[in-house]
Amino acid sequence: MTDPKSSPTSLAVPTSRLVRVAGLSSMTAGIAGNVAVRALREIGRGARPDMRGLLMSSGNVTRIADQLSRMRGAAMKVGQLISMDAGEVLPPELADIMASLRDQAHFMPPKQLREVLNRTWGTDWRKSFKTFNVRPIAAASIGQVHRATLKDGRDVAIKVQYPGIARSIDSDIANVAALVRMSGLLPKSFDLGPYIQEARSQLREETDYEREGRHMRHFADLLQGDEAFEIPEFFPDWSTPEVLTMSFLEGRPIETVSDATREERNRVSEALVDLTLREVFEFGIMQSDPNFANYRYNPANEKISLLDFGAARALQPSAIDGYMHLLRAGLREDDEQLRNAAIQLKLVEGDGPFDDRILGMIRIVFDAILSANEFDFSDRTLSNHLNKEVMALARAGYVPTPMPMDILYLQRKIGGIFLLVTRLSASLPVKALLAKYVI
Repeated sequence: MTDPKSSPTSLAVPTSRLVRVAGLSSMTAGIAGNVAVRALREIGRGARPDMRGLLMSSGNVTRIADQLSRMRGAAMKVGQLISMDAGEVLPPELADIMASLRDQAHFMPPKQLREVLNRTWGTDWRKSFKTFNVRPIAAASIGQVHRATLKDGRDVAIKVQYPGIARSIDSDIANVAALVRMSGLLPKSFDLGPYIQEARSQLREETDYEREGRHMRHFADLLQGDEAFEIPEFFPDWSTPEVLTMSFLEGRPIETVSDATREERNRVSEALVDLTLREVFEFGIMQSDPNFANYRYNPANEKISLLDFGAARALQPSAIDGYMHLLRAGLREDDEQLRNAAIQLKLVEGDGPFDDRILGMIRIVFDAILSANEFDFSDRTLSNHLNKEVMALARAGYVPTPMPMDILYLQRKIGGIFLLVTRLSASLPVKALLAKYVI
């Protein structure tokens, strides 16, 4: 979730399906008109219009991102999912639009918030509260969070779902998918269907706050007594499928740890990496959204707060086994088994024209891990090299084949934690951390 101070104006969430469809339709019409005018201008100068460039002008990019952020819900979330799950194969122009949605979220005005809570809790709910701050402390694509104090003394954080979001999932996703396809920027052989279907499934799960509460409790049980992490207490007496109430945890954005001592940065980073490995190889269930806002840090007790469990999902044994196989082969420098594991995970086809280059990238990662006792995440040599390889593959016409969604979620989580630890400039014994679970 984002800090609403970065988006200071409240904006009512459109709840009518017709209004939401009209919003996307007017955006599409506006973009088409903008392109037509600019194309005619180019023709008038005797130049051949660059339709790709005209479509992805800065004005159109802004128009798309703004409309999706105003609609919130599935329209905004699907953009975030596409950018994170398929970002490597999207053209930069389209990926930039989707990625920009990660940091945009308006919030409901107090009147609409009150209407939502009246429907959920009844009109006399305020009698049970000592305080309730109508200005949210965080806002995102599906809901916003308020701090309050119940008369029984509980200091709580209350996540309130935007009205009509759950009902809008199917229509919003269909319209956003049409927008992406309309852009003409996707490779012709790229199958967007599985991503859209998964976005629909995930959003249905994420809009069920009682489900999220159960996952919150489950992770609290799994990490009971852990010295590195704390998880809010779920309060079912004030929770419904549309409202999630939990204990409020003090904390700062996790990125602020980058200003701490080297020892502290490494300690926090190692805890995050080890938790990811435990989720995969010990728990068999993973909080699959590595958004930085889902982690906070409390310097008073030196604990990391885990805040969002809407994207928690059980992992298929085949995905766990595949990653176990891949990591074991990489750490043992067994190229034959590495290839077999990559085929099992559908990272390569087995006889594809790009297999050797992709396997080469995987080996480069393991070479970096094995080359020293500690991996220095502040050294961008590896990431820069991999980025160049990815761009070269895209220029060569590489389009990844569909892979199991569990693998995509695993890659998203691992990639997100890598970015977070890089932000914290940590140096970690990655080989030793992996060896605890896979050797």
